[in-house]
Amino acid sequence: MPKKTHGLGRGLDSLFPGTEEWGTSIQEIPVGELDPNPEQPRQTFDDESIAQLSESIREQGVLQPLLVVPTNGGRYRIVAGERRFRAGRMAGLETLPCIVKDLDILREMEIALIENLQREDLNPLEAAKGIQALMKQCGYTQEKVSLRLGKSRPAVANLLRMLTLPDEITEMVRTGLLSAGHARVLAGVGDREEQLRLAKRAADEGMSVRQLEQAAAASKAKKPARVRKPAQLSAELNELQDKLRLKTGLKSTLTGNIHKGRIVLQYSTREELERLNDVLDGIED
Repeated sequence: MPKKTHGLGRGLDSLFPGTEEWGTSIQEIPVGELDPNPEQPRQTFDDESIAQLSESIREQGVLQPLLVVPTNGGRYRIVAGERRFRAGRMAGLETLPCIVKDLDILREMEIALIENLQREDLNPLEAAKGIQALMKQCGYTQEKVSLRLGKSRPAVANLLRMLTLPDEITEMVRTGLLSAGHARVLAGVGDREEQLRLAKRAADEGMSVRQLEQAAAASKAKKPARVRKPAQLSAELNELQDKLRLKTGLKSTLTGNIHKGRIVLQYSTREELERLNDVLDGIED
């Protein structure tokens, strides 16, 4: 089937500044020659949303072209526009408007990530993973991510904090049981078991983010301070501690190591204190 051409759509041009350098023609490429990107940042596609877009395409056509790169065998890999590809296929279109561009793998990944991250309906966990990929694979800093996406730097940092949560909690966020706001609160809870307990409670009780914040604060207030256990004494120091107890008749506690430490003798009656005095007098003699 011949590939028709027509003018550049405004959508892609506004999304990626500088696309005027890519040429002004759009090719109509058969749907069967287009392949989704296996590295697509978006892992879940809402069926209802795709169906709504498909209905819009039936009525108005595809208003924004896809961005694709040529691959082997005369096929094309989608860099930006997989939702339009899915919706167009659902609408029964035989071809889709595409801009074909040779891109290196880094630039291809950058565009794919940014296009998805600029969408409001992206799952917050997927957004966090996309931001992490931009930083690791494209060399972005948090500041550059925030500038490119139009998000504040704290918002970017909060999204990244979600990736430190246990898998059980991230699954709750992915499925919508918990929101990104809930996840931010839980990321600030230091203890993993407490994170899980609060997450399950928030999901079961339908807590708001504010209610979860209050529950997390109450949990932290109730948590007793950890008592640091004294280090295990060596056999030599343990023997010395026993010798002090036998010689003085007092409760003796030795802490530390062979180079530095502390000895504490405790008495509870006047007689015990006088006995200690007698022991010291004996040493002086």
